[in-house]
Amino acid sequence: MPTTTKIIAIGNSAGIILPKEILARLKVEKGDAICLSETPFGAHLTPYDEQFMRKLEATERVMRKYRDALRKLAE
Repeated sequence: MPTTTKIIAIGNSAGIILPKEILARLKVEKGDAICLSETPFGAHLTPYDEQFMRKLEATERVMRKYRDALRKLAE
């Protein structure tokens, strides 16, 4: 279900307040880290998973290194 929230000032930065229902659904608490990803449809929030982030970074390195080959394979 869509939820609205406002962007607030936090010092020189900005932040949002997540309702407790969203925190419960994400299984996170105050002080936990979350992962924010940009998608073609907007932003996507997930609980931070260090192991997954390491795999994602490795995948991105491989994709950059073999960009031309991957592009040819996609044809």
